[in-house]
Amino acid sequence: MKLLFDLLPVILFFAAFKLAGAFPQQSLALAGSSLGWMIGDGSVPADQAPILLATAVAIIASLVQVATLLVRGRKVDAMLWVSLGVIVVFGGATIWFHDETFIKWKPSILYWLFGAALLAGHLVWKRNLLRSLLGTQLEVAAPVWQRLLWAWIVFFVLMGAVNLVVAYSVPTDTWVNFKLFGLFGLTMVFTLAIGFYLARHMKEAPDG
Repeated sequence: MKLLFDLLPVILFFAAFKLAGAFPQQSLALAGSSLGWMIGDGSVPADQAPILLATAVAIIASLVQVATLLVRGRKVDAMLWVSLGVIVVFGGATIWFHDETFIKWKPSILYWLFGAALLAGHLVWKRNLLRSLLGTQLEVAAPVWQRLLWAWIVFFVLMGAVNLVVAYSVPTDTWVNFKLFGLFGLTMVFTLAIGFYLARHMKEAPDG
């Protein structure tokens, strides 16, 4: 359920884009009536209506995510706050300038921020943030934690680059498919690989 909750904005972005693309006239009218006030020059290009509506849906879904957790008295993870900030800024720019470039950069910026946070924790604060977050759940040796840290840093950097390569190489419709299925699929494969790696080291005595 948590995975579905975390993926909700991406899933709704995908669904809204596909639905708007299937009904171009209706989506153009809806984008003009609902988003016209948010667009710099007040006009909605016909070919941009699906991506603008999908972006607006993703922003709303992200806001609802955080609001739901706050209302229930749940802790909002730092990653969720960061994700919300990035979608509001880059999604807002996408709508204001009616330019899909901004929303295409959003996943890359998010990946790179996560990677930068892990790297800063290691270089500046001399802390392994992965160990700080998961140390109570996993008992592995210090060298294993270090390898995991660098593996995730490299993964985030590469994912950001892969997203941009795809975004600038294929039509927007194909990129939207990749955003949901490709990025998620690569993340799942990497996570499974990390899981198999950890399984080999779980019996090692933790450092200290």
